[in-house]
Amino acid sequence: MSEVALASLKNYFETLTLAGVATIGQHYTEDAYFRDPFNEVRDLASLQHIFSDMFERLHEPQFKIIETIHDAESAVLIWDFSFRIKALKPTQQRRIHGLSHIRFAADGRVNYHRDYWDAAGELYEQFPVIGGLMRWLKKRAQ
Repeated sequence: MSEVALASLKNYFETLTLAGVATIGQHYTEDAYFRDPFNEVRDLASLQHIFSDMFERLHEPQFKIIETIHDAESAVLIWDFSFRIKALKPTQQRRIHGLSHIRFAADGRVNYHRDYWDAAGELYEQFPVIGGLMRWLKKRAQ
C-alpha cells in the first residue's frame, strides 16, 4: 500500500457522489470483501449497489475522515458520516462516528473493507418506536 493509494481512497470517500459510485472499481478489486452492520458482500457489483442505495435513501451523505493509521498492507480510517434520511425527518441532520479496517491488494486497490460503528446507539436510538426500546434496553444493561 502506498501513501498515494491511501490518499486517493480518502479523497474518493470524502468527495463521493452518486456518479462517483460508478468509478469504485478504480479503488476496489473485483472480489473485494465488504462488511458493515447491515451488509456483507464479496464482489464489486454488490459493493457498488450498497453505495448507490445509500444515495437513494439518504440526502447528502458525506464522509469526513478524521484520522488514518496505516502500515504497508492495511489502514484504519476513522470517520464521521453525516446524512439526512429521506423517509424519516428529512430535515434532521444525523451523524455516525466509526472506523473502517482496510486491506490493500498488491495493485494498491482495496480487497478487504470492514466497517465498525454502533448501529444501536448511533442510528436505531434515533428512530421513533425502536429508539425507545433501544434506550430502555441500554438502561437495563447498566
